[in-house]
Amino acid sequence: MPLSPDSAETLALTALGWLVSNEELLPLFLGSTGASIGDVRNRAGDRDFLTSVLDFLVLDDSWVMAFCDANSIAYDHPAQARAVLSGGGDVHWT
Repeated sequence: MPLSPDSAETLALTALGWLVSNEELLPLFLGSTGASIGDVRNRAGDRDFLTSVLDFLVLDDSWVMAFCDANSIAYDHPAQARAVLSGGGDVHWT
């Protein structure tokens, strides 16, 4: 069953909280997105920003697994939430 938009947003907010508490990954996220700590605070309710959080998270399977294990979430839910928040389209990097 696909995630609802509200469930996807809740999952993304959970991922953001997990990321902020991760001293190792937070600097990587900030550096790769160009976001600041202020952006994290101010844009936490912004779907585009939350999509960027999930984009970052799904870059590495070990990050997905660590996040999902810490929050009792199925491993495929971050990618599903990312698709819902972005309007359902797949990302094509090439």
